[in-house]
Amino acid sequence: MKVRITRLRGDVALPEYKTTGSAGFDLAAAEQVIVQPKQALPVPTGLGFGMPDGYVLFLTSRSSLYLKKGLVLANGIGTIDSDYRGPNDEIKIIVRNPGDTPITIEKGERLVNAIIMPYIRAELEEGPADAPDRGGIGSTGGYRD
Repeated sequence: MKVRITRLRGDVALPEYKTTGSAGFDLAAAEQVIVQPKQALPVPTGLGFGMPDGYVLFLTSRSSLYLKKGLVLANGIGTIDSDYRGPNDEIKIIVRNPGDTPITIEKGERLVNAIIMPYIRAELEEGPADAPDRGGIGSTGGYRD
């Protein structure tokens, strides 16, 4: 499968899979950004993606994002739909600084894994519940059962 990548800023590097077993490729900051304490901020990548119909691009935190930078993805995971593909539809990474000191993200610093996956659109229909209640959160037992 081929996916079109558009450089919206001429000076950003194109992403690449780093190993033959990589499920995703890294996306990096297109400019230096300072994230203030308790602030959430979109970090531009300078890239746009033309995802094929039936596919989605998920942005997941690199394992080192919090451990090495002290940042988290503000929404936990980013979902880039296949119709987010216009000439100005830049991928931005929304990070949050939960700490008490400003954190600098340098241009070119890799922040997230981008993973391409197929999806199925369901036909949604209203109707009654088709199973008994399970009992809510934690209804299957504790952590050691």
